[in-house]
Amino acid sequence: MAKDMEAKSKSRAAEIANTLEWLITAFALAFVFRAFVMEAFRIPTGSMASTLLGAHYTMRCTQCGYKYYYGQNIYAPSQNRGVTRQEYSRCPSCGYYQITAGDMAPSSGDRILVLKCIYQFEEPKQFDVVVFKNPLDPTENYIKRLVGRPGETVEIIDGDVYINGQISRKPAKVQEELWMPVYDNDYQPARQDEPTFNGHKWRQPFWNPDGTKWKVDDASPTIFRLSGDPNEKYSLVYDTTRGNELKATYAYDELFDYKFMPYCSDLMVRFLVNTSRPEGFAGASLSKYGMQYTGKVDFSGQMTISRLANGKEDVLATKAAGSLAVDSPKMFRFANVDHELVLEFGDEKLVKDLGRGPNDVGERKAEIEPEAKIFGAGEIAVSHLALFRDIHYTGRNPNSNERGRATEGNPLTLKADQFFMLGDNSPRSEDGRWWARPGKGNNGNIYAEGIVPRDYLVGKALFVYWPAGFKPLPKFPLAIVPNVGEVRFIYGGSDKTM
Repeated sequence: MAKDMEAKSKSRAAEIANTLEWLITAFALAFVFRAFVMEAFRIPTGSMASTLLGAHYTMRCTQCGYKYYYGQNIYAPSQNRGVTRQEYSRCPSCGYYQITAGDMAPSSGDRILVLKCIYQFEEPKQFDVVVFKNPLDPTENYIKRLVGRPGETVEIIDGDVYINGQISRKPAKVQEELWMPVYDNDYQPARQDEPTFNGHKWRQPFWNPDGTKWKVDDASPTIFRLSGDPNEKYSLVYDTTRGNELKATYAYDELFDYKFMPYCSDLMVRFLVNTSRPEGFAGASLSKYGMQYTGKVDFSGQMTISRLANGKEDVLATKAAGSLAVDSPKMFRFANVDHELVLEFGDEKLVKDLGRGPNDVGERKAEIEPEAKIFGAGEIAVSHLALFRDIHYTGRNPNSNERGRATEGNPLTLKADQFFMLGDNSPRSEDGRWWARPGKGNNGNIYAEGIVPRDYLVGKALFVYWPAGFKPLPKFPLAIVPNVGEVRFIYGGSDKTM
């Protein structure tokens, strides 16, 4: 009996030892995984908004219902004491000014997974979203978008990134992430007589100043209808005195910055077009530096990109595409972005390269406000109409008006193992443009101002696994219910461009 109890005791001790061994091994593997493979980080600030969100308020426009985010100023003394300030934000679609903060509870920043080992096996790609050690304070982690690599000369010209004198075009998935709303006609204000839409009552920003045949039914205000000659063009013009301006403004940022922002002339318009007869056409026109570019689709199946020069139409590219059948709507998109004209109709795409040099689209006139309009002919209905702008990297500090590093006339040439980073929320990003001190290294070494050294790269941002969540009850202290709809991949560089 004693021998049996002794055997059982030894067996139990062996099981406990086995369990401890497995636990130690599991913990060791977890630490190794965290240290060398993948680690979770939380986004603290809004420098990468709206790609990645820091502490913020989730807003829903009380007029049109458009969802957007407004950053919490975590550096404000009143907020550091746990008291939020009453501020105003602006709807990025209808332009309505509404109170933000006040009694609202802020959401914490996105939580992301970072692949730490990848840059041991491959070179960082341009437009990767990268976590790195802050060169000015290596105890802090920063996250930005990589735009410049070793051996390259970086220069920001009118909001675009140029490498070695040639414009850099963003990969298609990155570009889709970076389109920002200017106006979405699907979101109609409920109380249009209030005088707080950009300082006036709301009026439809796409309108027909010449009294054309475009009509909007009061019962269906999101649909524009045209009944006209199939060979005569009728236009709707986006009017910035009615809607939001075509500037590099961010709904995430304070309104005070808006008046300092430059024009953004890289635009995209999209709408769903339907016809009740086979004759006619639809299209859009976007201007840059005073030059008009047009994307047009004939319902018989011809796609055309053209330029209006000296009052004459200059056809730049054409393509035969599928026709628009009666009562079979198709999505139309036309973009002027990164010196490329991109026309999409259904599954068909037509692209015209305007050249990669800074002057290939003509004399740069950044002070000229861009224009956007849509047009059509025949019996058509246009719905889901929206206007977007591209990301626009600003070249001057909005607080001091100083010119930043790697901006026009002040290019930056990167040496071996040097990288240059920018934030997607360009006006509110503390990045390589503004670092005014050399970076700190080990043993008293210093790094050049404005650059991130290779040995400070932590890894590539991969996935938002925990966006700002929801509270199960209004007074519950923590937002522990995951917002599954906002879980997403973080798109970065690739070997393919648009």
